[in-house]
Amino acid sequence: MPVRRPLCILEDVVSMRRHGKAGYMIMWNGRRYCSLDWYLKEKFGQKLYKLTLDGGMTCPNRDGSISYRGCIFCSDCGSGEFSASNSLGTDKQLEFAKSLISDKYSGDRFIAYFQSYTNTYAPADYLRSLYVPLINRDDIAVLDIATRPDCLETEKLNLISELAKIKPVWVELGLQSASDKTAQLINRGYPTEIYAQAVKNLHLAGAEVITHMIIGLPYETRSDMLDTVRYVDRCGSNGIKLHLLHIIEGTELAGMYADGKVNTLSEEEYVSVVCDIIGVLPRNMVIHRLTGDGDRNKLIAPKWSGNKRRVLNLINHELKVRNIIQGCLR
Repeated sequence: MPVRRPLCILEDVVSMRRHGKAGYMIMWNGRRYCSLDWYLKEKFGQKLYKLTLDGGMTCPNRDGSISYRGCIFCSDCGSGEFSASNSLGTDKQLEFAKSLISDKYSGDRFIAYFQSYTNTYAPADYLRSLYVPLINRDDIAVLDIATRPDCLETEKLNLISELAKIKPVWVELGLQSASDKTAQLINRGYPTEIYAQAVKNLHLAGAEVITHMIIGLPYETRSDMLDTVRYVDRCGSNGIKLHLLHIIEGTELAGMYADGKVNTLSEEEYVSVVCDIIGVLPRNMVIHRLTGDGDRNKLIAPKWSGNKRRVLNLINHELKVRNIIQGCLR
């Protein structure tokens, strides 16, 4: 397995005692974890914003190749609620996405993020026609592709290798949980070992891997969630995205919630688990997200998740109160 180059800079070494042992504190521009903002500024010299795009693909978990149900938590937009219609074409989608952030970002370089559904679920020739012109644009600094670990055949890995020689390529994999029992419950559609092989293959292709994990999946304990974090680390993921389980209208999970078969985490529980996860993660893993955004028009529960700023503030406060920094609980 390729060894990840440490990303953190030792800015301030502070002696502390934890569980009776001396340790050190590494700060990332004053934060207690290796954030995406910090990483982007270190690697690219500036903050980069994502432009969310739709590549016009579906998912084998929806078209009958694996299932017609999809994952039980996934909306009919395939997690792409914030992207423009694929009918606009890539160039117009880019301009639309730029207009959405024009009031808060004046830079001229962006991350092109294909988010909706499974963005390697198409013939390699189609993917080439979509990705090659895009990655060669002067305003695109990173190509970010969200997909499934079981949709990375050899010809697609070869294409990713070609792209990675031009500019950085990130591939986001929806693991959600390392438990095969949970995977079956949520109808993920592939065994966990497929994820591990995909991470290896993507590293060989020169891509950075970002792993999606959902906190609060039905019947999972805190121990189960930390087991997933440790598994993601062992497999060598470069980054992680933490999502709160949302109950969204129109999903299978919404029906389970209405029938009283599943519950959601409280705000306090979520903050506590996230802080534990940060303590367990290695210091060189980039945390791309600490909580997710649900479509407020379709969000059933938990309603507290709609105030993302409050949740982030609570996490940062809890980290300080518990004196947790990334990696200190390993």
